[in-house]
Amino acid sequence: MIGEAVRRLLAGQADIAFEYCRDWESAVDTAERFRPTVILQDLIMPGVDGLDMVGRFRANAATAEVPVIVLSAREEPVVKARLLEAGASDYLVKLPDQVELIARIRVHSEAYRRLIERNAAFAALEIEREKSERLLLNILPHTIAERLKNGEATIAENFASVTVLFADLAGFTEFAEKVDPRHIVGLLDDIFSTFDRLANDLHVEKIKTIGDAYMAVAGVPVRRDDHAQVMATMALGMLEAFRDVMRERGLAMELRIGMHSGPVVAGVIGRQKFSYDLWGDTVNLASRMESHGEPSRIHVSPATRALLGDAFLFADRGDVNVKGKGVLRTSFLLGRA
Repeated sequence: MIGEAVRRLLAGQADIAFEYCRDWESAVDTAERFRPTVILQDLIMPGVDGLDMVGRFRANAATAEVPVIVLSAREEPVVKARLLEAGASDYLVKLPDQVELIARIRVHSEAYRRLIERNAAFAALEIEREKSERLLLNILPHTIAERLKNGEATIAENFASVTVLFADLAGFTEFAEKVDPRHIVGLLDDIFSTFDRLANDLHVEKIKTIGDAYMAVAGVPVRRDDHAQVMATMALGMLEAFRDVMRERGLAMELRIGMHSGPVVAGVIGRQKFSYDLWGDTVNLASRMESHGEPSRIHVSPATRALLGDAFLFADRGDVNVKGKGVLRTSFLLGRA
């Protein structure tokens, strides 16, 4: 790549390690292996054009950003311009003065090292940014996370019609008093992860877990007309999945589910720890449907039953005195018609 005289200039520098290539064919492979901080090459070489050689280095991922200093016996502005346009970093007329050559090598080498350090720092920042985004998406719905990233400070919306679901593990308190805490956490993780997969498949939004309770909504944050139907499908799937987990673990707990449909306000609260939540009487009544329900059954309000129509089967629960609402004639969801 360079002449013998230049090689001798470099050989006298104890702090500079270099590889010397006698032919251009091995230069790119040698650079990939050696990982130089500067490449020196002649403009005129047997079998290859100097401009083409610069292009080869720039086209290779291992040397694409490594500074290339070109040496030539001629000093012609047109040639210099073409080399710089091809990607060369510097140009020296040979035989260069040793002091100038070493100085330029060190300047370009240090600049390349700083570039590598900056690239590494940017890569680390990008990894952390991706981690933060994944965490944000685990906490918030995708559309809400995007709006926060775009600068919206306050997010609050009215939704005229959604279906809210609450589920609770019947008998969990007594069970938890007798079992190792790690076993309890593992069980809840198994159950709620199964519910999360169902929610993801059906595009239902999980809102939160509270102890052994699970809350979800259909129709938020993306409005949909079939929110009651999709939530009914979710509830039936939850019962089946829960029974499977209980069978696998040899346990006898039951799941109690309640659903109600109506308007809600949805939004983000908090600054340090974000939370996407729902407010309104619909949420309260959905919670009452769960607490007034029965184990292994899906208790639905009159509003939800009306929305589901004849597409599902029901058992009449009769009149239920619901706190804050008085007497309501509710139903148990049995399955699809």
